[in-house]
Amino acid sequence: MRIAVIGAGTIGSAVAKALAEEGYGVVATRRKVEKVEWLENYGVDVSNDNKVAAEKADVIILAVKPNKVRKVLEEINPAVEGKILISFAAGLSLNFLKRLTAAKLVRAMPNIAVLVKESFTAYTADDLDRKEIELVEKIFRAFGRCVRVDEEYMDAITGLSGSGPAYVSVFLESLIYGGLKVGLPRDTALLAAAQTLLGTAKLLLETNLHPAQIRDMVITPGGTTIDGIFELEDSRFRTAIMKAVDAATKKSKILSLEIK
Repeated sequence: MRIAVIGAGTIGSAVAKALAEEGYGVVATRRKVEKVEWLENYGVDVSNDNKVAAEKADVIILAVKPNKVRKVLEEINPAVEGKILISFAAGLSLNFLKRLTAAKLVRAMPNIAVLVKESFTAYTADDLDRKEIELVEKIFRAFGRCVRVDEEYMDAITGLSGSGPAYVSVFLESLIYGGLKVGLPRDTALLAAAQTLLGTAKLLLETNLHPAQIRDMVITPGGTTIDGIFELEDSRFRTAIMKAVDAATKKSKILSLEIK
């Protein structure tokens, strides 16, 4: 199985590396190929020729910006005809992509956690049989967890998990600054905040507890935590996060209208 990653930027290069480590034959393309030569240390072939990469691949992953998709597909057609093509482009529907290519299409949204093989990747697909879906999911599991969803949810996925690491980073940075404010050394504050976030996420996933249950496990009457929760509620913390997800979702929908 040979996979071409067209557009080896931050996410594309991380995906190429993860797939190579899983034993796939991988070629990654980028205009400035010298920026991804480090991938050769992991067995990835690097190139600036999208068409040749697509011709030699069984599966093509399109990891370019949405406004570059049309140009790239015009370049690599008909080399992708009949092959599985996975698009990471935010906002671009399967119907839009179908007008540009005769490939077997998958629309997917990973996130930046592909860098540590902990991405959440949601995807939707048309015209793939069971074995092809199994192959797609095997590819996605090389860099994290995946789930198949109806396409109507893909913009919301983009707003939540696609953009989510940025929201979480803002929260994490705020925890660190809070630690600094109360006198913790910088390295201790960073470690405490990051491990707390990691541990809470793991607790949620492995116990199937609702976040509210975990919150109530920590809060005790008259204790320290309830004072902190009061400040978060008073600052409308939850409303701000919900608005962020909503805004990013709407932008994903707008992208499909802007790119014709």
